[in-house]
Formats: sequence, structure tokens, C-alpha cells
Amino acid sequence: MGTPLRTSLLGSKRPGLVRVMGGHPVANERLRTAMANAQVDIDQIAEATKVDPKTIQRWLAGRVPHPRHRWMVSELVGQEEGYLWPTARPDVAPGAPATSEVLAAYAHRADIPSSAWNELLAQACRQIDIIGYSFLFLPEQTVNLTKVIADKCSNGCKVRIAVANPDCRHTRERDRLEGLNGTLPARIRTTLTHLQSIRTIPSVQVRYHETHLYCAIYRFDDEMLVTPYLVKAHGFEHPALHLRRNGPYGIFATYSDHFDSLWSTTKAMSRGTN
Repeated sequence: MGTPLRTSLLGSKRPGLVRVMGGHPVANERLRTAMANAQVDIDQIAEATKVDPKTIQRWLAGRVPHPRHRWMVSELVGQEEGYLWPTARPDVAPGAPATSEVLAAYAHRADIPSSAWNELLAQACRQIDIIGYSFLFLPEQTVNLTKVIADKCSNGCKVRIAVANPDCRHTRERDRLEGLNGTLPARIRTTLTHLQSIRTIPSVQVRYHETHLYCAIYRFDDEMLVTPYLVKAHGFEHPALHLRRNGPYGIFATYSDHFDSLWSTTKAMSRGTN
């Protein structure tokens, strides 16, 4: 037996094998756990990927499969490729210096073409999430917004919308910060009037938040528009990012988790609230 090859992860001389210092491959416990949770065994993966069961054993021992096999296994066990093989997807790994999830960046929200909003709304079929202060611009520039949402909900789409409580302290503070001269509560109520026709749909939730927001979030399935807030700037002046989800660790997931955290603090509206 020759001397074992001592190399680091970056210096491995066997492509596709994840190693640590000392030359020992790192077992893929994430893959093993995902298989157990999905009740998928080695023979099933071998049949789906058309490879020898011994190759699956090597994957469990630390070898990274070819891309086409990673995609098949990910779908089979119901986990993201970047979660099962982080080294194969550095673009979506935690702390990646750059992310491919940013499709576009705009100096101002007003620079986003109306066609972009319309396309995102038209393409969404599973999930629509919106949180901001009033986002009155959205129902005003999308005249068929409620009809489109109603049609999508009839096909299984879930919708969560949160506006600021027009009577809470944070709304009054935001109004003063933006120099809106007391008009923000009225803008929120106008938005609620626009949304009135969809608030009785079971799969639509429209709620109040009473939180100081640092961004507005508009999610349409696996794409999202985010507007980070600038001090004293009006809504249309804030910068905006267009994101597309690539994996479990990217900037999309960060904002998605942020939305869920904010949503957990929202409050139901009384019947007939406008």
C-alpha cells in the first residue's frame, strides 16, 4: 500500500472527491439524512440515475456526482442541490462573495418597468407575498390586480399581504420621517379599498403590521422585488433589487425568512376594515 495522499479540499487530486486535511473523504451526511427522510434507498437512486449502486455508496462517502446526477438525486429526495453538495454550488453557498440571484438592481423603485411587475404577477402560481407601508402604487398601476389574484387563487395560489396599521405609532412616525404631512394613513386605507374584493377569498390573507420596516418585499413564487428603505426618502425613491431564488442560502432566502418573521407579528383586521 502506498502512502495515503494528504491534501486539502482545494488541493484534492481526485476530482469530485471532497477531502479534508489528512486525506480522509468527508461523508455526505446531508445526503444520507435526506434519503432517510424521503424513504429513498440506494437501489432506487441507482435505478433513477442509471449508475451502479457502488457509485451511490461513493457519493455517500463524499464523492460529488456529475451535475445531471445531482439534479436527479435532488429531485428524488426533495432537497436543494446546494444543500446536498455545497462545494458544487459555491454561488449559493452561505457567505458567497457574489450571488447570481440578483437579476437586476435599480437606483429607484420608480425605475422598475411596469412590464416587470406585470410579468411577475402573471407568472406567479403558488405564492404571492407583499409587505410594506401602503404600496398604493401597485393597485393603481396594475388596474386588474385583484382580478388576477382572484383567478390565481382559484387555481391554488396562496396570497399574504400586510399593510401598516394606519392608526399605529410607527405609521405616524414614518409619515413624519418622509414628510408626508399626515397623508400616509389615508394612502393605506385607499390600498385596502382597492383590495376589498379579494379579502373574502379563503386563500388570501390581508393583515396589519405594526413594525418599523427597513424594506418592502414583493414576492412572486421564486422571484422577488425588494426595496431597501433610505432615511427620509419616499417609496418611489428607494433603490430596488430583482431577485430569483437559486438555492437555500442566497439573498432570496434571507428576505424570504425576513418576510416570514414579520408576518408572524401581523394582526388580523376587523371585518369591514377599510
